[in-house]
Order: sequence, then C-alpha cells, then structure tokens
Amino acid sequence: MRRISRVMDSHPGRSTRVTVVTAPLPTTASDPPALDFDALYRASRDDVYAYVATMLRDRTAAEDVTALAFERAYRKQTSYRARRGSQRAWLFGIARNAALDELRRRKRIAELVAEPADVDALAPEDHAEAALRRAAVRVALARLAPREREIVALKFHSGLDNAELAAVLGVSVSNAGTQLHRAMTKLREAVEHA
Repeated sequence: MRRISRVMDSHPGRSTRVTVVTAPLPTTASDPPALDFDALYRASRDDVYAYVATMLRDRTAAEDVTALAFERAYRKQTSYRARRGSQRAWLFGIARNAALDELRRRKRIAELVAEPADVDALAPEDHAEAALRRAAVRVALARLAPREREIVALKFHSGLDNAELAAVLGVSVSNAGTQLHRAMTKLREAVEHA
C-alpha cells in the first residue's frame, strides 16, 4: 500500500492526516484548447494599453481601463472560443468594451492621445520635415469620425489583422477591410490637403 504524504504539519486543534490529491481533469477531443492567460497577458499588455490610451486620450485612465480589461478577461477566460477568433481579437474586444464604457461614463469623444513612436531614427536635418508630417497626420486623424480613428488605431497602433479587426468590431472580415480602406482614403486625402 502506498502512503500519501501529509500537506500540513499536525498542530494542536487542527485536523491531522490532511492530504491533497491532485490529478489533471480528463480532456476529450471536443474540449477547446485552454487559454494561456499568462502568455496572452505578456504578449498583449503593451498593445492593449496603447490602444486604450489612443481611445481615451488619458494615460492614467488608460492604465485603469487596461487593468479592468485584463481583469474582465481573466474572469471570463472560460468564455473564449477559438472558433470565433484569435485570443488577441477576443482580448481587444474586451478592452474595446471597457474603453467604451469609460467614454460613456465621461460622455466625451475619443481622440488620439499621441502618434506612435518612430521606429526608424531620422537624420537631424529630417526632423523638421518629419515633425510637419506628424502634425499633418494628427490634424487629419482629428478630422476623422471616432469610428474611423478607432479602426486606424486598431490596425496600425495595435497591429491587428483584418480578421481580428472584424472580431473586435463585430463585423465581417470584408466589411472590416472596407471600413479600414475608407478610413485610410479619408486620412490620406486630409493629409494631402493639410
């Protein structure tokens, strides 16, 4: 007979012979793949924060809403279904809803807080021209409708593909692509006329 070791030392007034037996739950072929929340958090936290900050235009509120979004995602992780989209799309949908809740609470319109950081460093003589281009893009983004700014932020600030965009926005993939194309066309025209 095999003996199971005690988890707790015996203390006066406590139960003795307390044991713990753990075994993995049996899985079947129909079980959905488990959501690796820790890996999803580590891979997405900066992108979720950037997206929420873009929507809210308030870094402190973005930190709070990002934390709320991850808290909601953690509590609802059993609701994730791989057949409905990627884990990132599911997470960004939750973040979007949390940010929209905050905007409704404030009753104000979302605008971009800042442009994404330049990944390629420019030569000193090109800084003035780049600053003018960034200013033109900021003005053009401000002229877009909130929905169009959101689509641009999801695509280029958060790095979602069109399928993930569609899942976050609750539209078809072709509709997401069409909305993105229209927003980018308006943005280009506004930058050219600025």
